[in-house]
Amino acid sequence: MDSPDQPDRLDRRDALILNELQRDSRQSVAQIAERVGMSSTSCWKRLRELEARGVVTGYTVTVDREKAGLSLCVIAEVNLAPHTEETVQRFERAVAACPQIVSGYSTTGQSDYVLRVLVSDIKTYERFLHDTMFRLPGVTHVRSSVVLREIKAQARLPVAVPAA
Repeated sequence: MDSPDQPDRLDRRDALILNELQRDSRQSVAQIAERVGMSSTSCWKRLRELEARGVVTGYTVTVDREKAGLSLCVIAEVNLAPHTEETVQRFERAVAACPQIVSGYSTTGQSDYVLRVLVSDIKTYERFLHDTMFRLPGVTHVRSSVVLREIKAQARLPVAVPAA
């Protein structure tokens, strides 16, 4: 079993299966098996093993955010004080519970956290700042950058396929 410090080892077939799932998770196991050159039974077993190991953590659908009414994307850089374990834990729990914050990263540099926020428009973001963001535990400063144009937004991971 791999330790938390060492990533799971993915062999060629695991990587091929993961790439197929990321391309289209609605495929049947038989379709995936055919595309990766395996029998349905062995592909199904591999997939269940990837799920059991926590490599595959769920299945989802990609939604066009603008068509879903989330036209404004904001990158918010957040600073906290004090930097206590309790403040950090409370802030991270609050971020995880906030649906408008779709991704968040603890970072080095000028900000403690970088958050990606999706809302319908600038007025809604202003309300979000005052009603939610400024009330998160420990928040002392928020720098907001409005995204003018999304160049790349991809959930798909670049899983390398080892040579045969």
